[in-house]
Amino acid sequence: MPTSKNGHGQEPSADAVSAVGLRKSYGDKVVLDGIDLRIPAGSVFALLGPNGAGKTTAVKILSSLVSAGAGSGEIRVGGHDLATEPQAVRAAIGVTGQFSAVDGLITGEENMLLMADLHHLTRAEGRRVTAELLERFDLVDAAKKPASTYSGGMKRRLDIAMTLVGSPRIIFLDEPTTGLDPRSRHTMWGIIRSLVTTGVTVLLTTQYLDEADELADRIAVLDNGKIAAEGSPAELKRLVPGGHVRLRFTDPSAYRSAATALHEAARDDEALTLQLPSGGSQRELRAILDWLDSTGVEADELTVHTPDLDDVFFALTTPTGALPHQTQETTR
Repeated sequence: MPTSKNGHGQEPSADAVSAVGLRKSYGDKVVLDGIDLRIPAGSVFALLGPNGAGKTTAVKILSSLVSAGAGSGEIRVGGHDLATEPQAVRAAIGVTGQFSAVDGLITGEENMLLMADLHHLTRAEGRRVTAELLERFDLVDAAKKPASTYSGGMKRRLDIAMTLVGSPRIIFLDEPTTGLDPRSRHTMWGIIRSLVTTGVTVLLTTQYLDEADELADRIAVLDNGKIAAEGSPAELKRLVPGGHVRLRFTDPSAYRSAATALHEAARDDEALTLQLPSGGSQRELRAILDWLDSTGVEADELTVHTPDLDDVFFALTTPTGALPHQTQETTR
């Protein structure tokens, strides 16, 4: 049985969200240029892209907040046709936007109860759901305080708790951790993982590449309204060349011996390092280690450099400035 990145098993099921030929224009400006999306139920799907790539527009259309217009393609959300069954779609989804929907003039509990009223829950059911969600999101102590006194992380937790009042099976999170400190971001990641373990589907837009790498089962990279690439984080990283193994020596004679034998390696005679092209596979690393052991050449440090999502982002999207590439390193 397939297992998602979030660690729970998934039986084959219908897609939670599908879009074929999704288009959107504002006047002469094409924001989405015929993109296709398929999001399996019970998974996290991330949309990545630079500002203006169309991420937020896609979320607004899929969540029925914005009309795609005529000729916009075929869209199904939660098994419902968005064009003909918008109310059914709205009943199946929850949306947390970039900007908090929390009313700062009332308490956290009152915000929750207001959402319960909007979902037409009975008074008793609304209070039960509110109490459960406040506890789940660690907001019980702050429940009676005005939401304006909450920290950024608390407001985002309350925002998502409010989204869950209607028990949606599909949740759209548009840059949910923007502006949060690292601790609050990691707390939010834990919340998103816990949602998916209950079978909820999450469509996430983010500009934090480590966030997509950490959470997403699949990622689509948007650029200029088109999907530049789609796949799992590992699949996307394999699209980008540049992986290598670096050997560093302190003994000049050992360095010269290795450089002579490993003629395909790029040399840095000043730093006494050799750089070998490598995809980072176990087989490639084992071959290098076996060669070092068999020859008795002693490398003082072996470092594996593999492309990360930063490299994918820079390679596949339109440059918006001179930003440095980054790599992940594992040192022996």
